Amino acid sequence: MTSGQYTAQPSSHGTAEPDFDVIIAGCGPTGAMLAAELRLHDVRVLVLEQETEPASFVRIVTLHMRSLELMAMRGLLDRLLRHGRRRPVGGVFAALPGPAPEGLDSDHAYLLGIPQPVVVRLLEEHAAGLGARVRHGAAVADFEQDDEGVTVAQADGERLRARYLVGCDGGRSTVRKRLGVGFPGEPSRNETLMGEMRVSAPPEEIAAAVAAVRETERRFWLRPFGEGIYSVVVPAAAGGTRAQPPTLEDFRQRLRAVAGTDFGVHSPRRLSRFGDATRLAERYRAGRVLLAGDAAHIHPPIGGQGLNLGVQDAVNLGWKLAAQIRGWAPDTLLDTYESERRPVAEEVLDNTRAQTELLSPEPGPRAVRRLLTELMGIDEVNRRLVEKITAIGVRYDFGAGPGLLGRRLRDIEVAQGRLYDLLHRGRGLLLDRTGRLTVGGWSDRVDHLADPTAALDVPCVLLRPDGHVAWTGDDQRDLDGHLSRWFGRPAG
Repeated sequence: MTSGQYTAQPSSHGTAEPDFDVIIAGCGPTGAMLAAELRLHDVRVLVLEQETEPASFVRIVTLHMRSLELMAMRGLLDRLLRHGRRRPVGGVFAALPGPAPEGLDSDHAYLLGIPQPVVVRLLEEHAAGLGARVRHGAAVADFEQDDEGVTVAQADGERLRARYLVGCDGGRSTVRKRLGVGFPGEPSRNETLMGEMRVSAPPEEIAAAVAAVRETERRFWLRPFGEGIYSVVVPAAAGGTRAQPPTLEDFRQRLRAVAGTDFGVHSPRRLSRFGDATRLAERYRAGRVLLAGDAAHIHPPIGGQGLNLGVQDAVNLGWKLAAQIRGWAPDTLLDTYESERRPVAEEVLDNTRAQTELLSPEPGPRAVRRLLTELMGIDEVNRRLVEKITAIGVRYDFGAGPGLLGRRLRDIEVAQGRLYDLLHRGRGLLLDRTGRLTVGGWSDRVDHLADPTAALDVPCVLLRPDGHVAWTGDDQRDLDGHLSRWFGRPAG
């Protein structure tokens, strides 16, 4: 089977109906969210997940404000809140101390700490409940594409046909590699050990040692999960390799070297290491194959942005790919996935580079850290960094227009309750305070709410399915032009 760079070629499969509209490689948060978004539009989806069993470790991740908003838009937030712990939106940039800014432009102005396996399980259940098929113990080994679709070969030799393939298969993505898309950036310079294990030392001894070490070494902590289990993070020895997983003895040695004690760690349930490699795919699409999540970008975990960036990729891509498959997408709509999301990833890579430098124990970065800590006492500086990390400051380039254009709209009050409750189906929405406008021939893909009481500073807004503002105004002809731009030709 020949793969690599895409060149248009005729199909050798005749007019046979493909097995699926979309095959997704990987059922992590990005793949599961994308599958659900596609199923909202009746797209036939198969997700191939290499792992046969859910992860047994309890890695805690942080859902940021923008991701929480997206979960609310799809009716998922309450389920997630039951399994997580809220905390204030402060100290998110390089763990610099600072309060949460007041009056953030979100009704979900908090962070949610939640076990990653729980996020994956809930998103997979959501996708399956909508009709997505998920096949565990299966992986994409190779593929070939033509003008009409993609033929996917699984590791066991079975072949399937789909209209599109999306690689959500992580930083070492098989799909990206077989597609021949470059992944330039910087290799890992610093390795960090991370694990979950029991600790014999008294809690007060641990807390005192952690506080002392973190005065100079920010890549270090022991955080309790409960029942004697701790999350342990410590810098790895120089010259180590990621080829072999770390051992408990590796953790003991590094803890003694950094903290002067190994805290009596024992009974590990997860041992791993991660690096600070920073890479961005040269492109997110080649023909009928696309990339999302870690398959498209990797960066150090500082700031907790990776999972969030991938979920946000999925929501941006889902409705556009569905529109392409359902036949109403404007010619350039699918191209906007890369033109919108790749610059966002570039900014994330840059801010993680900056944060990583601030973690260095060297005198220069420590001096910059002290200076930036002082500057974060200025509300505008603190607010800007929080909005950057939590992604509520993202504005897509929709061209010249008012300040709202291209931005997400917060969950405002409307006559029927809350705005985000109207977006559960993944459709566009015209929120009309004038009562004079109509979505006309686009009503099969855009909802219309006439509500003069809506808490808006503009007459009307047109929202895309991802909650970003595609238009504001009160002129029907102008609205029709923007409906065509984002939702294609009217029906009928």
